[in-house]
Amino acid sequence: MSIDSVAAAIHATTLSAMVRGDTPGTEWLFPILETFHVLSLGIVFGSIAMVDLRLLGVASRDVAFTRLYREIIPWTWWAFICAALFGSLLATAKIQDYVKSPEFIAKYVFMALAGLNMLIFHFRTFRSVALWDTRVPVPAAAKLAGALSLIFWTGVVVCGRWIGFVT
Repeated sequence: MSIDSVAAAIHATTLSAMVRGDTPGTEWLFPILETFHVLSLGIVFGSIAMVDLRLLGVASRDVAFTRLYREIIPWTWWAFICAALFGSLLATAKIQDYVKSPEFIAKYVFMALAGLNMLIFHFRTFRSVALWDTRVPVPAAAKLAGALSLIFWTGVVVCGRWIGFVT
């Protein structure tokens, strides 16, 4: 089964027709889903940026990293789940075009890199957080994780916006 046949099958669903507005009374669905996707992504990016800027020593310097992390990350995960759900629904509208779009593919590559960066940070750098929790500057590995995270999530946002203009 090829990616094109999977995309064609998704495109043929009632859900895809509804998101495209091809079903009477559903022309409002795409803009509503897009609004919730953008709002969710704003929370994802904003909350991650708060943590990353703390790692870089630019913001929240007087707050223990673990406190900021505990307070912010649950919001990030809930917003990410919402953004993924709404984004997946949006993708059904033009999935046959999106699977061939370099911008769409790049968005998912950036998300994968952000996820890998987060895993490395969590399972390596974060293990020593007790040593640098209240210190500024943080270790170079933590700074690098914060900088890469900002770069990767900026890539997600830029490619996501780009998709809407080129496909």
